Amino acid sequence: MLSHDRVWAAIDALAERYSLSASGLAKRAGLDSTAFNKSKRLSADGRPRWPSTESLAKIMEATGASLEEFLALVENRIQASISPRQAVRKSAVPLVGFAQAGAGGFFDDAGFPVGQGWDLVELPAESTETSYALKVQGDSMLPLYRHGDVLIVEPGATVRKGDRVVVKTGGGEVMAKVLERQTARSISLVSLNPDHPNRDLPMRDVEWVARIVWASQ
Repeated sequence: MLSHDRVWAAIDALAERYSLSASGLAKRAGLDSTAFNKSKRLSADGRPRWPSTESLAKIMEATGASLEEFLALVENRIQASISPRQAVRKSAVPLVGFAQAGAGGFFDDAGFPVGQGWDLVELPAESTETSYALKVQGDSMLPLYRHGDVLIVEPGATVRKGDRVVVKTGGGEVMAKVLERQTARSISLVSLNPDHPNRDLPMRDVEWVARIVWASQ
């Protein structure tokens, strides 16, 4: 149900997903840093004050969140695509560099790290038993993700149009893109950085696709 409290809670949850305060989210979106302060959520006479559609559009653009993702936060169903078996809180997940991700022998067929001895990264958020972290290297994912940011990916999560995903090809290339379309034969990916090309790949050349569920920035 769309309510004043749930919309503001979704804004707070979106900020938390990207390791931001409500003020930090407002600033990243080009808004006044006090725009989302709790004191701004009620008018002087105590009536509920709703965020504008423009401010909502700006925070989704600033974080790369889709409308579906934001509505899932409004409805408190952000974990809906993850099975109950997977919904386990963990304090740390394996941390993998993109160079390692592209090398052979580090992942199983489902796209999960295999073996032992991985570095671990602590998470201030819920993860699942198959989640792991990828550290961004280079500038190919600017402006959304910067060098050194950590992406939490979930190989078992359902992917839909508009989701941010990590894809590994049979040739060892690993890329983070936005899913435009996926069929049994091909996958279309939109680049996060306009200086890098979009990609259309036959599924026979794709080893795995994993959804980005959280980012530490």
